[in-house]
Amino acid sequence: MRKMPLAAGLFAAALMTTAANAGTLSGVVNDSAGTPVNGAMVRLTNTNNVSESVFTNAEGAYAITTNMSGALSIRLRSPYFRDKHHKIKLAAKASVSKNMIMAAMTGAAEISDALPAAYHFGGLPFEEGEDADLNRYQFQRDCLSCHQLGNAFTRIPRRANGWAATVLRMHLYVGNFDKALRDRRGEILQRGFDGKPVTVRPTFPIDDDLQKAKIFEYPLLNRGVPHDAIAHPQSGLLYTVDQALHHISVTDPTTGKTDYITQKGSLADRYYVGAPANNQLAQFVPSKRDGPHSLDRGNDGMYYVSNTGSTSIGVFNPANNQWLPSHRLPEQYHGHYPHTVRVNGAGMVYFTMAAAEHVGRLDPVSGSFNIIALPEGKSGGVFAGTQPYGIDVNPTDDSIWYSRLFGDKIGRIDPITLAVTEYDSPVRGPRRMRFDNSGNLWVSGYSLGKLARIDVGKGFESKVYDMPEYAPGYRPAPYALAVHPSTQEIWLNENMTDRMYRFIPSEERFVAYPMPLSGTYTRDTTFLPDGRVCAANNPIPAPALEGGILEIICIDTGS
Repeated sequence: MRKMPLAAGLFAAALMTTAANAGTLSGVVNDSAGTPVNGAMVRLTNTNNVSESVFTNAEGAYAITTNMSGALSIRLRSPYFRDKHHKIKLAAKASVSKNMIMAAMTGAAEISDALPAAYHFGGLPFEEGEDADLNRYQFQRDCLSCHQLGNAFTRIPRRANGWAATVLRMHLYVGNFDKALRDRRGEILQRGFDGKPVTVRPTFPIDDDLQKAKIFEYPLLNRGVPHDAIAHPQSGLLYTVDQALHHISVTDPTTGKTDYITQKGSLADRYYVGAPANNQLAQFVPSKRDGPHSLDRGNDGMYYVSNTGSTSIGVFNPANNQWLPSHRLPEQYHGHYPHTVRVNGAGMVYFTMAAAEHVGRLDPVSGSFNIIALPEGKSGGVFAGTQPYGIDVNPTDDSIWYSRLFGDKIGRIDPITLAVTEYDSPVRGPRRMRFDNSGNLWVSGYSLGKLARIDVGKGFESKVYDMPEYAPGYRPAPYALAVHPSTQEIWLNENMTDRMYRFIPSEERFVAYPMPLSGTYTRDTTFLPDGRVCAANNPIPAPALEGGILEIICIDTGS
């Protein structure tokens, strides 16, 4: 039997998965010398800013099957090649062949400008020494926690005094008022971001799994700070809270359409004072700006939302897309920044309090709170506290586990007694965490680009994995992670290399998925019922993202 050419094989495979009204675009991507470009991203975008991307194989072949039709834009992207743009028209059910050519970058400035933020930030002249306040890993934890530093938007050259206002604002966020320390940071930024091209040349390997992947992008046109997203387990709709615009967006991944339901003007404008009596609304008081940050699905089907601005737990009903009255924390805890939310098997809503040394618990039935004081901790950086951050539920015993980002601690809360036990974290900068089905706790080590697996049932035994390093000394910054409900693989959204990472525990290896847009900064990760992994793409501010249109990104591994 004659062997089918690989390009034809891809095309045939795409046709077999074609929906009734889908079209297919296929072809080969070569460089100017006629050599196939392996791992090039082929991105299709329609007039509604919905995009789908696939990758070429070792022969340069690609095939993308899509329900998008009409006038479409094509963009090719690959490291050290110039982007290539084309326009096509694709009719429903049509098959179009298009071969394309990419030209290599040549100039030092051109290559430097195309590198992700990590390779500009990583070259800063950090202070030396394990205990230095502004060494590499402390600087990473201090300055990359909310946005990239080193992308085109944030690396604009300026004098040290030109950095002063920005550095002051950042230090005030973390409760540090040391002017000498701020001045030293400004000097480092001045010397490092001097406008000269960087000379580092990272090598980005191409995993075979990339050839099976497809990436979807759905625009969030109301630009704010879309933060954590969660997929409904039945409908597959994606719910994303926006910290700046005080709404929840509801995205249909079958159409790319998004609706926005604001807290302003709804019952979420008002709060319970104490618990509601006899299921009646209690006394109301006016709200502050809410600032929704994180959410989780309760046992009652509601979404419970941490409102960072109004120090409350919001309640959203996905059955009718209505906000219900929020539960406001007692006055003495106002301003303590409820952060990450998780609901345990008993239906209790737990949340970290990032501006205090506490974890909170809400009983959504009675409306009562328990505020759990954490053991005294020491900050390892410039932060005034330890910043309780990630939190998750152990499925084996319903206990609650949390991290202290600046304290390098991980703790357990007994679900019955609320007693707290703390352990030294095996990774610096433990950020967000998730349990797998076996009760292993997975933690992202933000400061040095690590992933830890902790067996909490066996004396807190741990194994630490180094995330891929594409240039020596340039460490990634893994923000959050999630465990795929079917495969139990670990997904990390790393926010300085414009990539997301999949860790396969059985093989102990990482697969990197390049993101379609430079400046990508994703938040908490969720999974659609069909297995796709999704996250909101929200660098701060929005113009720091290529194109300036914030979005939901979903990855289909094709596995």
